[in-house]
Amino acid sequence: MSRTLLSLVASIVAVYLILCAALFVFQRALIYFPQPASLDSPESRLTLAMPDAEIRVTVRERAGPKALIYFGGNAEDVSRNLPEFSEAFPDYSLYLLHYRGFGGSGGSPSEAAIAEDALALFDQVYASHPQIALLGRSLGSGVAVRLASQRPVERLILVTPYNSLEEIAARQYPWVPVQWLLKDRFQSGQYAAHIRVPTLLLAASDDEVIPRASTERLLHSFPDGVATLKVVADATHNSISERPQYLQWMQDVLNR
Repeated sequence: MSRTLLSLVASIVAVYLILCAALFVFQRALIYFPQPASLDSPESRLTLAMPDAEIRVTVRERAGPKALIYFGGNAEDVSRNLPEFSEAFPDYSLYLLHYRGFGGSGGSPSEAAIAEDALALFDQVYASHPQIALLGRSLGSGVAVRLASQRPVERLILVTPYNSLEEIAARQYPWVPVQWLLKDRFQSGQYAAHIRVPTLLLAASDDEVIPRASTERLLHSFPDGVATLKVVADATHNSISERPQYLQWMQDVLNR
């Protein structure tokens, strides 16, 4: 092999390694896209005091045992859901978690930190509302399914869920050794195997972000008879919440 060819190969390898290193260092900037809270008033805000950060939660309190905790997508202002959730689920106290760095929450987002915050929020809510349902959308489906495997929830709803974030990342970056580089893996399928409560999976018929195969792998990770998959027609990853079935099917589960 000539010296010129060796130099070319070495340059290509060096560029590839630099790109991999950059993805490793900045990967969370490609996963999380913090948004401010649009509905941010003292009446609708709760502060969760964690040891290393203050976490904001948009709330709608109601008397009674029922509560719904919501975990949103990776670029979502969860407070925007408060009006329609308040109307759709009138008997539930609502708690919409702003991930670290989102909506005025302190700190930086990571899978471990968000999971810790979710546990703390559940335990605080459970003290006054012993019947808790979890709702997770997109990235938040991984947060919800992990929490449901660790705490006594009543119902679980997952919107546009995935089997693992690692699968999605490997699909988007096939030229990168994702299995070696990814820090936040959100292995939902592993947690689903430990869940025994009624679970609804809502998929978008034309989801361009989460492949149906990934959602179906998650479905089959649950014990037999636990989870049901429903597909919202004429919907994409983001437009699913604009379809009437989105709230209707959740109401069937939560308001029965």
